[in-house]
Amino acid sequence: VSTQSTGRMIRSKSVFQTCILLTRQMSHYKFVVAGGGTGGCAAATNLTKHGSVAVVDPAMTHYYQPMWTLVGAGIKTTEQSSKPQSACVPSSATWLKAEVEHIDPDNNAIRISGGKKVTYDYLVVAMGMNIRFDKVKGLTETLGKNGVCSNYGAGNADYTWELLSSFKGGSMLFTFPSGAIKCPGAPQKIMYLADSHLRKAGVRDKCTLTYHTTLPAIFGIPKYAAALSAVAKEKGCQVKTKSHLIEVRGESKEAVFENLDSGEISVESFDMLHVGPPCAPIAAYAESALADAAGWVDVNKRTLQHRSYPNVFAIGDCNSCPTSKTAAKVAAESGVLYQNMKLEMAGKPLTGHYDGYTSCPLPVGDEKLILAEFSGYDGAILETFPFNQAKPRWITYFMKKEIMPPLYWWALIKGIWRGPAAFRKLTHLGMK
Repeated sequence: VSTQSTGRMIRSKSVFQTCILLTRQMSHYKFVVAGGGTGGCAAATNLTKHGSVAVVDPAMTHYYQPMWTLVGAGIKTTEQSSKPQSACVPSSATWLKAEVEHIDPDNNAIRISGGKKVTYDYLVVAMGMNIRFDKVKGLTETLGKNGVCSNYGAGNADYTWELLSSFKGGSMLFTFPSGAIKCPGAPQKIMYLADSHLRKAGVRDKCTLTYHTTLPAIFGIPKYAAALSAVAKEKGCQVKTKSHLIEVRGESKEAVFENLDSGEISVESFDMLHVGPPCAPIAAYAESALADAAGWVDVNKRTLQHRSYPNVFAIGDCNSCPTSKTAAKVAAESGVLYQNMKLEMAGKPLTGHYDGYTSCPLPVGDEKLILAEFSGYDGAILETFPFNQAKPRWITYFMKKEIMPPLYWWALIKGIWRGPAAFRKLTHLGMK
C-alpha cells in the first residue's frame, strides 16, 4: 500500500472518529428539559447559565393558556394568547423539535421521536399533562359542534364565543370533571362571564345556567367557596355538586350525569354545553420508572427532586405535588427548582421549599374578579394583598386581563417571575 493511500486512510479514519465524537456530543447535554411549556422554558432559561441545555418539544406555537377563558367570552382572541415557540425557548439552548417517547432514568437517557437517544447529567421533566376529551363518552365526536364547547385546547375557545355571542335563550350547562384538571377554576369562570354577556345582550331572563361539579362544593377552599356560592346565587346560576358528566349525546343535545353519592343517572337537555375535560399523565413519564402509582412524576413535594433519582426534577402539571395545577403553581415552583438544582450540583443539602402555593383568578362578570391564593397542601390562605381577595374587585380583574399576560411572556417563562411570596411579605409587613 502506498504512503499516499495510507495517508488517505488515516485521514478518513480521523474524520470518521471526529464525526462519531460530534454525534455523541450533540446527543448529550448537561441539562435536558423535557417539555417547552411554562415550566420548561423557565427552567431552561435559568439553567443555560450552568451548561449545555436541550429543550425537547415538538410544538411550534407556545400558548398562554390562562387567557383562553377570556377568549371564550370574547374579551381576548386566540391570536393574543400565542407566540412562536422560537421566541420562548432560550436562544442559548438547543431546541429539539421532537416528542419525548421514553424516559430511562437508570441510564440518564431519553428516547425522542425518530428513535434518537439523548443523554443527560440532569433532567427536568416539564411535560404537562394530557387533556382527555375521550374519557367522556361521545364528547370527542361532538366537540366543536352541536352546541358542545370547551375553553381547553388550542383554538377550542373560539367556538365557545361563537355560541355565546349568538345565544338567544335556552339551557347552558357547565361541567367540572372527576380527577386531575388544568386550572380547576376555569370551568366555572366561563359561566360567570357568560352570565355577564347575556345580561348585556338583554336575554339573560330567557336562559338557565347550571354548573355541574364532581366536588362536594363549588370550590375546594372554604373561604372562596363561600364567596363563589354567593356570586352564583346572586346571578341565578344553579350549582349541582357530586354530579359527574359521563356521556354527551351531541345530535340530541343531551348530557348524561352520574350522581357520585347515589349512583343515580340523569339526563339533561342543553342548548350550550361547556365541558371541563378530564386530564391525565402523559405516557412517556407515566410508564417510566419516574412515575408514582397515579402516573405523575414522583417528587418530594417540598424540594421538587425525584424521590429515587436525585439528578431528576419535575415542575408543573406533570409532578406529583398535591396542589392545584395552575400557571401560578409553576411560577412558585420555578425558583425552588432552580435553587435546589444548583445545590444538588454543588453537593449541598436542598434548602429550597415549595409550600404548595397556587392561585386561581376567577372573573365573576361585570369586570370584577375573585383572586384566590392558597396552598394546596394544607388549605392555608396565601393572599398577596392586604385586603380580602375573596371580594370581587375591578383591580384584580384588571390584573388578570392586562398585567398577567405580559408578566407571563416577559418574566415567568424567562425564569424571572417566581411567584408573589416576596410581595406578600412586603404587603403584609413581614407577617404570613
